[in-house]
Amino acid sequence: MTIPGTAQAADSLISQGKTVTASSSENGGTPATAAVDGDLGTRWSSAASDQQWLQVDLGSVSSISKVQLNWETAYGKAYQIQTSNDGTTWTTIYSTTTGAGGNETLNVSGSGRYVRMNGITRATGYGYSLWEFQVYGTLGGTPTGTPSTPSGGTCSTDNAAQGKAATASSTENGGTPASSAVDGNTGTRWASAAADPQWLQVDLGSVQQLCKVDLKWEAAYGKAYQIQTSTDGTTWATIYSTTTGAGGNETLDVSGSGRYVRMYGTQRGTGYGYSLWEMGVHTGGGGSTTPPVQGGGDLGPNVLVFDPSTPNIQAKVDEVFAKQESNQFGTDRYALLFKPGTYNNINAQIGFYTSIAGLGLNPDDTTFNGDVTVDAGWFNGNATQNFWRSAENLHLKPVSGTDRWAVSQAAPFRRMHVEGGLNLAPNGYGWASGGYIADSKIDGQVGNYSQQQWYTRDSSIGGFSNGVWNQTFSGVQGAPAQGFPNPPYTTLDTTPVSQEKPFLYLDGNDYKVFVPAKRTNARGTSWGNGAPQGASLPLSQFYVVKAGATAASINQALAQGLNLLFTPGVYHVDQSINITRPDTVVLGLGLATVIPDNGVTAVKVADVDGVKVSGLLLDAGTVNSQALLQVGNDTPGANHAADPIVIQDVFVRVGGVTAGKATNGMVINSNNTVVDHTWIWRADHGAGVGWESNRSDYGFVVNGNDVLATGLFVEHFNKYDVWWKGNGGRTIFFQNEKAYDAPNQAAIQNGTTKGYAAYKVENNVTTHEGWGLGSYCYFNVDPTIVMDHGFEVPDTAGVKLHDVLVNSLGGNGQFLHVVNNTGAGTSGTGTVPSNLVSYP
Repeated sequence: MTIPGTAQAADSLISQGKTVTASSSENGGTPATAAVDGDLGTRWSSAASDQQWLQVDLGSVSSISKVQLNWETAYGKAYQIQTSNDGTTWTTIYSTTTGAGGNETLNVSGSGRYVRMNGITRATGYGYSLWEFQVYGTLGGTPTGTPSTPSGGTCSTDNAAQGKAATASSTENGGTPASSAVDGNTGTRWASAAADPQWLQVDLGSVQQLCKVDLKWEAAYGKAYQIQTSTDGTTWATIYSTTTGAGGNETLDVSGSGRYVRMYGTQRGTGYGYSLWEMGVHTGGGGSTTPPVQGGGDLGPNVLVFDPSTPNIQAKVDEVFAKQESNQFGTDRYALLFKPGTYNNINAQIGFYTSIAGLGLNPDDTTFNGDVTVDAGWFNGNATQNFWRSAENLHLKPVSGTDRWAVSQAAPFRRMHVEGGLNLAPNGYGWASGGYIADSKIDGQVGNYSQQQWYTRDSSIGGFSNGVWNQTFSGVQGAPAQGFPNPPYTTLDTTPVSQEKPFLYLDGNDYKVFVPAKRTNARGTSWGNGAPQGASLPLSQFYVVKAGATAASINQALAQGLNLLFTPGVYHVDQSINITRPDTVVLGLGLATVIPDNGVTAVKVADVDGVKVSGLLLDAGTVNSQALLQVGNDTPGANHAADPIVIQDVFVRVGGVTAGKATNGMVINSNNTVVDHTWIWRADHGAGVGWESNRSDYGFVVNGNDVLATGLFVEHFNKYDVWWKGNGGRTIFFQNEKAYDAPNQAAIQNGTTKGYAAYKVENNVTTHEGWGLGSYCYFNVDPTIVMDHGFEVPDTAGVKLHDVLVNSLGGNGQFLHVVNNTGAGTSGTGTVPSNLVSYP
C-alpha cells in the first residue's frame, strides 16, 4: 500500500480527468467524476448494494502497470480490477476477497482502453465509496515490465539491504535477531517484543536514492507503520506511512534518499510483536525526483526558548510585549517557551499574537514566582478587544497573590496552575467580554467582576465571584451551584466528551508533542494524578512549518505521513491544506495564521478518525472562499465516536486586516466532531469592514451528527451565525453578537421573519441540546432594526435549550423574543438581558 501524494513508481497517472461512468451513485453530490478529479475532498459513492462498478475510459488501449484505490470508510471487501478494449468483454487483472480499505496500491500487468473496479462484496452497510481511482501506465503503450523511479531512472531489482548491518529496537529472543530480516532467507525472521512502537533499521553503507521497499511479514504484522530514511541514523524523514497495513507481502513504491532505512512500527496487527521474514530495499533513479520533506528541525526565529539561567528574561519578554501590546492587526507572531525549572521575579505581559507556555509534561514542572498578565492599558482600561493570545502549561505564584487575565475572545487559559487567585477584569474593572479556561487549577478564587460572559471547563477552582450575563461551567470542581438567571450561573457536573489540546514539551533535550487521551464525563483536570494519559510523538514525526513553507510542501509532508507543527508566522496558501490521514496532529504556535490567496478553503480535514487541529488563526483572503475550515466531506460519513476529530483554539477571521470574504467560516460535516473553543468572527472594526466589503453569510455550519461544541463564540455574520443541520448536536456555552453594520431592516429580512437568528437549528432536526447561550444586538448603523428572536429551533421534544438570553446593547436594535415566539423581548436603552430558563 502507499499513500496519495507520494511520488509514484513506474508509469504516469493516466486516468485523471478522463471520462468515467458507474453502475450507480448514492446521490448528486457523489458522482463518478469525483473519483478521477484529483481532489481528495470529493468522492464517488454507489448505492448500498453489492455488484457495483466504477469505470474509466482512457481514450485508447493503454498499458496498465498499477491501480491505486483511495477508499473512503465504505470500502470493498471483495472486488476485481478489470480491463477491456471495447467496454463489453472484460479481463480480470487483479482480484481479492480480503480488501482492507484505506489506500490500496495494486501492482498489475495488463492493457485496455477501459479499466474498472468491479465490486462484489461491500465491507460495510453503505455502498462502495472512493476518494480517488487512479490508473498508472502508458497511454497507447505496451507494458515495459521494468519498474522505474518517477524521474525515469531504473529501479534496481537487487535488494540493497541484503547482508547489510541491521539493528532493531528489540528482539523477541535470540533466535529472531535483526540480521535475519536481511539475510535473503525467507525461513528466518526478525521478531520484536510485544509492544509499540518498535523498529528495524538497515545501514546501506552510503546515501542512496530509494525507489521501493519490500516487506515480507510473518503472521505478526504491522497495522500502522512508517518507512523512514536518514543520512546519519539520528534525524529521520518519513517517506511512507499507513494505518491500514494488511500484512503478507507488501511492495511499497517510495521516493527518497538515505543511508539508513527503517520500518518504524506504531501499531501491531496482532497481540504479538512485529515480525518480518525479510525487508528488501531497492535503489536507483536519482535524477530530478522531488526530495521528501524532512521532519523535525529547529523552531524558527519567532519561538523564544528560555531556561532559568537565561540572562535578561524580563527584558526580552518586555521587548516582545512592547511590539505586540496594541498590534491588533499586525503580522508579527511570537511563542515564549519556558523550559522546566523555577523562574523568579517574572511579570510576563502578553500582547496580541503572543503565546506563553511551559515545556514540562505537567504545569508544575515550570514555576513562575511571578505573573502572566493581560491588562487593558493600551485601550484605556477596556478589555473588550484583548483577543488572540494564550497561556498554557505553567505554574504561577502571583506576587500579589492574584494573577490578572483580562481578555475577551480567542484568548485561552489552558493547563495552568495558579497558586492564588485569578482576576478576569482589567485594572479599574472596565469592560471585558468573555473568555475561556480549561484543564486548569486555580487554588484561590476566580474573580469574574466585569466579565460579561465566561466559560470554564474541566478544571478545579477555589471559588467564583460575581456574574454579569452568562457564566457557564462544565466538569469544574468548586464551581458555583446552578443559579441562572440570578446569579447567571449555568453549571454542568461533567463535560460529556473532552480531549485536551496537544502541546509541545521537552523530554530531556528532545522536543515532543503530547496528545492527551480522550475523556468522557470528565470532571477536574487531566493532570495532577500521576503520569498524564495520552501519547507522545517525537518532533521528527512533524513537518516544522516555517517561513518559506508553501501549500505544496505542507501537503507533501502530510502525504508522507508527517504531522504539522506551525511556528509563529503568517502563511499564504494557494491550495487547500488537505489532512487525509487518521490521527494526524496539526498544532500551531504563537497564533500561526493561514490565509488562502485565491479563494480555496484554507484547511480541509477528510472524514477520518482522530485528526487533531489546534492553535491556528484562519484569516480570509480577498477572493471569496467557500469556507476557511471544512471538516469532513459534503455529507456526514462514518461514526467517529471512539476516536473523534477534535478542533481546538482554531479561530476564524473575515476582515479586520483586509476586505476578506468567505461564504462560511467553519463547516463541520464529520459525525462526532468535538469543537472545543473557537471564535469565528466577521470583523466589526479594522480594515476592509463593511456590510458587503467583508461579506460572510454563515459563521458555524454543522451538517454532521452528534457534534459537540464547548466554548462556542461566533459573531457578526450577515445571516445565521450558527446554522445547525445535523442531529444529536450539543453546545455548552455560546456567545454571540449580531452584525453591527446591517444597513437597514430589509438587509436582514429572512422571508417573513425579522432577522436571521444568531443560532438556527434546522427544522428537520429531531435532537439537539444547548446550555448557557447568549446573543446580543448592537445595530449601530440603523438602531431601529428589530429581530424576531435570537434563537430559532424546531418545536419538538428532542430539541432543548437551557439558560438562554438575548440583550440589546444600549438599545441599538431590539429582540422581540428569546427563542422562537417565547421569552420576553428587550426594550429601552438599559442593556438588561431577557432570560429564558428553558425551552420548551
